[in-house]
Amino acid sequence: MARDLFLHHHHLFVLLPVLLVVLDRSLAKTDQPDVSALNVMYGSLNSPSQLTGWSSSGGDPCGKGWKGITCSGSSVTEISLSGLGLTGTLGYQLSSLTSVTNFDVSKNNLQGDIPYQLPPNAVHMNLAGNAFTGGVPYSISQMADLEDLNLGSNQLNGQLTDMFGKLSKLSLLDLSLNRFSGNLPQSFKSLSSLKTLNLQNNQFSGTINVLANLPLEDLNVQNNQFTGSVPHKLKDIENLETGGNSWSSGSSDSDEDSNGNSSGGRERHSAVNGVAIAGIVIAVLVAALIILTLVKRISRSSSHYIDGRSHYIDEQLSQNRSFTPLVSDDFRERKESSSIDIKDLQKSPSVGLKPPPSILRKSSNDNEFASKFNSKRSTEPISVTSYPLVDLQEATGSFNSSRLLGQGNIGRVFKAKYTDGKVLAVKKIDTINFSGGTSYEFMEVVTGITKLHHPNISELVGYCSEPGYHLLVYDFQSNGSLHGFLHLSDDYSKPLTWDTRVRIALGTARAVEYLHEVCSPSITHKNIKSANILLDAELNPHLSDCGLAMFYEDTSENLGPGYNAPECAKSSAYTIKSDVYSFGVVMLELLTGRKPFDSSRPRVEQSLVRWATPQLHDIDALCQMVDPALRGLYPPKSLSRFADVIALCVQSEPEFRPATSEVVQALVRCVQRTSINKRLGGDMSTSRRSDDSDSYY
Repeated sequence: MARDLFLHHHHLFVLLPVLLVVLDRSLAKTDQPDVSALNVMYGSLNSPSQLTGWSSSGGDPCGKGWKGITCSGSSVTEISLSGLGLTGTLGYQLSSLTSVTNFDVSKNNLQGDIPYQLPPNAVHMNLAGNAFTGGVPYSISQMADLEDLNLGSNQLNGQLTDMFGKLSKLSLLDLSLNRFSGNLPQSFKSLSSLKTLNLQNNQFSGTINVLANLPLEDLNVQNNQFTGSVPHKLKDIENLETGGNSWSSGSSDSDEDSNGNSSGGRERHSAVNGVAIAGIVIAVLVAALIILTLVKRISRSSSHYIDGRSHYIDEQLSQNRSFTPLVSDDFRERKESSSIDIKDLQKSPSVGLKPPPSILRKSSNDNEFASKFNSKRSTEPISVTSYPLVDLQEATGSFNSSRLLGQGNIGRVFKAKYTDGKVLAVKKIDTINFSGGTSYEFMEVVTGITKLHHPNISELVGYCSEPGYHLLVYDFQSNGSLHGFLHLSDDYSKPLTWDTRVRIALGTARAVEYLHEVCSPSITHKNIKSANILLDAELNPHLSDCGLAMFYEDTSENLGPGYNAPECAKSSAYTIKSDVYSFGVVMLELLTGRKPFDSSRPRVEQSLVRWATPQLHDIDALCQMVDPALRGLYPPKSLSRFADVIALCVQSEPEFRPATSEVVQALVRCVQRTSINKRLGGDMSTSRRSDDSDSYY
């Protein structure tokens, strides 16, 4: 009997920890999507000890009082982690925090790009005082409740995307102490509640006229490259700082007060206006007479050169060397404004003409045009590191198979690990791809790649050209390829949420749009597939193999089964519309979780395009096609629009496929503005419900 009693108590002792875990989970106060998002965030922040209570798996932030976390009921509503010395990144699951209204991670040492996925209903967001790079994520454009946005004192760069049209509640916007450039976006006009705007210490250019009618009370535009003049409506602002710019108002530094306003300027201007105008008129008349005399003398000697230049330009245009115009009239106007008019040249032979090749260089307007896509396109190649072969051999273990990351038609990619912790990806191009293995040919490829700058394109950081070796060096992306995420992991180990899938598609489409419609001349990729879409720590996509199309002359083999458009049986028939088809197949992978071609499936299902295309417009069939790893958690409206885009891209006739810019705009409308209720569970019938209040763009 004593033995039986001992065994009974022993069993209770063994089961007690299990019972406690089950009991703890049943009593947990925090919604599971919030817990999961904070788990990912904790790991991305390098699991810092100062975040007491936090965990990388499970836990109860609301019930256990995690540091910096405030809750209302079972939902996390505030994240306040300012000045804690945090490092790393913010993770990729913040969009699950749908109840968070205050998000403050300022005054830390956070790095990398600001993640695309942020708390979608945030009212106050403070990311200032970190080391964030890249641009302002487009997802912020949909945060209609946002009142305060502070991105100051980071390393953000590029031109601001025209994305502020829906932020009518925004009262404070701080972009100071960054590296932003270009003109202010026209959508600033829509910031009807903006009281405080800090733009100081950037590289903004153009005028500030777009700010004229805003209800500003505090405006700081110091130390930029603004031109024009300060609009009169802004000069009445109590707290105005405008110094350190290139204003053309004519006032000197001595005439300006501490706010950058000219003291007593209006009276002085009114007194001299008449004299100034009279002087200008006289000067113009004299100059006109001189110019007319010179034109007659020069026109004969320059006419032969102009005719030759005109012929050269016509030849370039016939070869499609100019910018490809987009659908947008605004973009078209930008392109036209930066082009050279032959008639104008012939009318003005006295202008300083440069050798014909300069006509192919991009003007500042072209760069503004390129930056519409949050790109960093530049006219000149950026400097990249020339790596010694011995260093790369040491870092890759002499290109050991254990370091192999992937293999394609033109070579293999290896992981390079350095003693200081730096990790790179090295693409070893087979010498057979070069005629005679010449270094000159390889350096031409390197120079072309260094001109490609876009947040969603893998950027070259170095190269190595030594006898028998042609190596390209890129940043290592920690989450591997989209192919690996979709096809090489367990169904439920690392599932991509629907929002993440759409974001990956949108980012990749923007990269292709940049190649097709921003680069001049346009660039055909010829190798778009999920294995060439790399994912960083926040699951942002980076399209690889850009600028290597010269190696893919035989397009019937390089892409692999399932990606090739019907016209690709002949390499000469490959166009940018063939790229669009391949991208449509990638979107099918994201939707279904299936490979483009899978011989293990029944014959009618082996080709993904053939099997899926007839079902894309049937909502019931479409829901059955969705990747099971999503467990039914997706918004039906977004799913349907996503399928519509796919159907357009994979049409058999190239001329009927859309331009990539149209694909981007269609995908933007697929992104959720309001996340679906993550607590709907796995039942397909309930998870497809959506409230009328759900809205998408």
